[in-house]
Amino acid sequence: MKRALISVSDKTGVVEFAKGLIANDFEIISTGGTYKKLQEAGVKVTEIDEVTKFPEILDGRVKTLHPVVHAGLLAKRDNPEHMKTLEKLNINTIDLVCVNLYPFKETISKADVTPAQAIEQIDIGGPSMIRSASKNFKSVYVVIDNKDYETVLESIKSDEDDTVLRRRLAAKAFRHTAQYDSIIAHYLTDLNGDEFPDVEVLGYDYHQELRYGENSHQKAAFYQSAMPSEYSIASAKQLHGKELSFNNIKDADAALRIVADFDQPCVAALKHMNPCGVGVDDESIYKAWRKAYTADTMSIFGGIVAVNREVTKEIAEEMHKIFLEIVIAPSFTPEALEILEAKKNIRLLTLDFSKAKSADKYDYVSVMGGLLVQERDSTVDKLDEFKVVTKKAPTDEEMKALLFGQQIVKHVKSNAIVISTTDKTLGIGAGQMNRIGSVKIAIEQEEQADTHTPLVMASDAFFPMDDCVQYAAEHNITAIVQPGGSIKDQDSIDMANEHGIAMVFTGRRHFKH
Repeated sequence: MKRALISVSDKTGVVEFAKGLIANDFEIISTGGTYKKLQEAGVKVTEIDEVTKFPEILDGRVKTLHPVVHAGLLAKRDNPEHMKTLEKLNINTIDLVCVNLYPFKETISKADVTPAQAIEQIDIGGPSMIRSASKNFKSVYVVIDNKDYETVLESIKSDEDDTVLRRRLAAKAFRHTAQYDSIIAHYLTDLNGDEFPDVEVLGYDYHQELRYGENSHQKAAFYQSAMPSEYSIASAKQLHGKELSFNNIKDADAALRIVADFDQPCVAALKHMNPCGVGVDDESIYKAWRKAYTADTMSIFGGIVAVNREVTKEIAEEMHKIFLEIVIAPSFTPEALEILEAKKNIRLLTLDFSKAKSADKYDYVSVMGGLLVQERDSTVDKLDEFKVVTKKAPTDEEMKALLFGQQIVKHVKSNAIVISTTDKTLGIGAGQMNRIGSVKIAIEQEEQADTHTPLVMASDAFFPMDDCVQYAAEHNITAIVQPGGSIKDQDSIDMANEHGIAMVFTGRRHFKH
């Protein structure tokens, strides 16, 4: 008779699985709470200490860490010496391990959990059995997911060669323990305050298959962090529309990053990872929407819109008139939802925007053969950090406009230029190989807009030449904000003074590649 060792934290379906194994001539061994549940369900089960002849000790910390268990798992069935050793020591083989681990992730997700409580939920015996069984997958089934119960029972019943299934289960088990260890490692690393440890281990869960990647010939999938951020596109709830594409996800993520910087009502419209219009208002989300939309009525077509307040009927009626890929907001009024759902393909998503300040601290960017890790650029510049470097100082209204432009420019692909008022973008120049190119694009776009005053310009990095300031002066820019730091800073300052433009330095660059 074959033997199965079952010890699970998540007991969903375990009784039925055990009964299925018994029906296929398996003897069941179990531990602790699993043993009790199986016994209460009338399943014939043997407690682990009857097998090991050793009691559970140290409050259950030691129960399956025993040679009788691991020898029974690791012995090669086709190795005569291994089998002789088992016979000599009166050890029986274990042919199936069904284990899932202590709920460490769930424990540390609780707001008031202490480190001592978390550490008690680090499973030792479970991963050890999983690894032993996985190493010997040719002879041992390792089952860590209740979704596999039926597949394993069907394989056992068929009595056919199931090496591929066993290997697949082993690979899944090793991924499971690796992710489990990665979560523990990150928790302890964070407690220590170590920002960049000598080894970086990341755990992600499969979220969904994507139709394709950036282009139709590229395969793609979406994975969610093992410790999900509540403020992320992966945590959003889709209410309506087609499934998200690879590009939708990247654009929506970029939109969420922009509105996270604003406490007041804010609307951000994006195309190809760059904002095409951003509007804020101290009171009205509808007014913020109008500002974002009128900033660039052409580029918003086919775009992504993030709204950090509830979408109302009034906003939905205007959104309905244009083609949008995604609208993501904290909520939609019933009337707004009805209006927007009339469009078959628009994706409507909800997310808890109150969690914006707790978004992921780090960005991870893959390169061929490696991974770049950096702090997310969540810094919001402040007026008291601005240093006036020209003879003319900005007015209070210009200062407010400069601050708004500075908040947006860091979300634009470098080289980045933003022309704005106090509450609305008017021109955005992105991703050019030289800065004057971005200036010209931004100003050309602004000149097609419904211009207000004051009209200010923000730059994500310093001006290498004075040509950007000269061009701005020739096109009605009244004030400029930039980090400074060029060896030719004085040339730009002199040019600003010559044209009566106010300029401030922030001392902080905001590249986005």
